[in-house]
Amino acid sequence: MVLRLMKPWRALEADEVARLPGQLGVYEVAGVAGGVLFIGVAGGRSRFGLRGELEAEFARRGPGFRFRVEVNVQYHTRYRELLMLHRADHGVLPPENEAPPGLGRLRPA
Repeated sequence: MVLRLMKPWRALEADEVARLPGQLGVYEVAGVAGGVLFIGVAGGRSRFGLRGELEAEFARRGPGFRFRVEVNVQYHTRYRELLMLHRADHGVLPPENEAPPGLGRLRPA
């Protein structure tokens, strides 16, 4: 079982975001040079789900970034899991994330 988000990176552009589903899930945003900058969640209060969250990311950031998504109805658990995996791999959370209350730690393999 693969825990890390392994979906292909897509350009954070309006036409690419417009193709996203209005479903619940998680997403990662990275700079063009690489490195995850932010792990986000499209939850039950997200307007238009993943598409709405990534439209907001594009409006805030502009072009020159990449994203990947995972549709997941257990979005809250998956979000926390991705944060813990990133911290286990890199020693810190992504630069634009803050630890949610009670975020656990994974032991390195």
